[in-house]
Amino acid sequence: MCLVFYILDPNECRLFPRCPFLSLTGWECPGCGSQRALHSLLHLHFADALRYNALLVLSIPYIGLLLWAEAFRTRRPGLYLRVHKPIYVWGYLVAVILWGVARNFFPNL
Repeated sequence: MCLVFYILDPNECRLFPRCPFLSLTGWECPGCGSQRALHSLLHLHFADALRYNALLVLSIPYIGLLLWAEAFRTRRPGLYLRVHKPIYVWGYLVAVILWGVARNFFPNL
């Protein structure tokens, strides 16, 4: 999958779908720009990736930690239990919602 995002530019290739929420409302959802951000990250264009979707870029360490904890769930159950606390899940949900609202009211973020 990463190879597809590395080779094909979502800005130029019609293979990548447009966001239905953006198409219907004209507002960006929290995930808008993720495809372009991933393409930029794979090409090591960090500033562009942040401009396309800062939440995705800033979430990568957290997502990596969750994947690590899942991979070693049986060997390190303490780590798994610590990173899957409800407060973290709810906190991330709040961050996603705030990001979705903020990016539409403050477009220069």
